[in-house]
Amino acid sequence: MKEQRLAVSTLPKTWIIDVDGVMLKHNGYLDGADQLLPGALEFWKKIGPQDIVIITSARNENLREATLQFLAEHGLRIDYALFGLPVGERILINDSKPSGLPMGHVVNLERDKGLAGIIVRQDPGL
Repeated sequence: MKEQRLAVSTLPKTWIIDVDGVMLKHNGYLDGADQLLPGALEFWKKIGPQDIVIITSARNENLREATLQFLAEHGLRIDYALFGLPVGERILINDSKPSGLPMGHVVNLERDKGLAGIIVRQDPGL
């Protein structure tokens, strides 16, 4: 798995994270049961309590309750969940602070490899 490094500020953050292929095995629920991917629990433990976690999914709304229950049972805190989204790209558009701090980041992962390869470093100088 290719390691990806992400330098972020110490400010409270909004994490927007996809479900299938990132947190859970892609379409695992179709095979009978969801399955956490490598690094999901460890990644979540590094998300600050003041941060907001938004998950996105193309899963139908009728899978919302079961999916959120599965994530909660594994200790993954979710603040907002968007289900029934299109299967195409997710595009983040944001501004930069006057200091130059970029307020948007993107990390593209290889499907079903999990979050273990993401190294997040808080940089107080940002």
